Amino acid sequence: MFHEGGIPLLDWRENLEFDGRGTLWVAHITKGRVEGYTPDGTLKTSFPVSGAGGIRRGPDGMMYVNFGVNPLTPVGGIVRFDPTAAHPKPEKVVSGISGINGLAIDTEGNFYLSRELSTGILKIRPDGTKDEEWTKKANVFGTNGLEIVGDQLYASVITDTSSPVVRIPLNDPARHTTVVKLSKGPLGIKLLDDLTAFNGDLVVASFRDGELIRVNPETGRSCLLVSGLRMPSSVRVARAFGDNDPRRDLFVVEASGRIVKVTVG
Repeated sequence: MFHEGGIPLLDWRENLEFDGRGTLWVAHITKGRVEGYTPDGTLKTSFPVSGAGGIRRGPDGMMYVNFGVNPLTPVGGIVRFDPTAAHPKPEKVVSGISGINGLAIDTEGNFYLSRELSTGILKIRPDGTKDEEWTKKANVFGTNGLEIVGDQLYASVITDTSSPVVRIPLNDPARHTTVVKLSKGPLGIKLLDDLTAFNGDLVVASFRDGELIRVNPETGRSCLLVSGLRMPSSVRVARAFGDNDPRRDLFVVEASGRIVKVTVG
């Protein structure tokens, strides 16, 4: 246990990311803030971001966070902050969009945003303009978690009863394909949330079942990695975070408020 939770759902930690400089950044959606933790579990800083959701490190070393993710803040966008600042101050980068959740950023600084109740993954260029053609071609409904591996974008789908993980080529989004379907029917829907790349595979969180599922993106084969979690919403590989080993250590945030470390193997 890295950090104990509070009242489930009311203490909902939605997403997390390591900045590569020794800090774990966590998006706390219900309290509307971003938190920075040191490897010993100390909360060293926090600052307000309304409806904080997907959080990722950009190729410029800055941290980017979706805001307006919860229903009480219908107009959202993306803010950025400097993780090296003693008192980080979020700066608005993109605004005027709604219904967003997950976030991914490619090496050129393009943003990809998932939408749980809409068709099409949003692509926003570094200058803040929308790539409408790309979004139209990436016509997957109900995406949640996003992860870029090489020239492929992987997305988990939360609304589909078959619980699929989808692959979208960044250079040809119309050629998206399903990697695997993790549910056999409506009663088995896993409510897939965020996912991360891990040792050549993908690890995806099942919010409903409290699981981490490991998926081979080439073959689609899957196995249960961890069970017994409490509404896990995001999972990330520990990078440059104390003595944690990125080949073995994963961190998970939950709607229970907990932050959990998982060691594999």
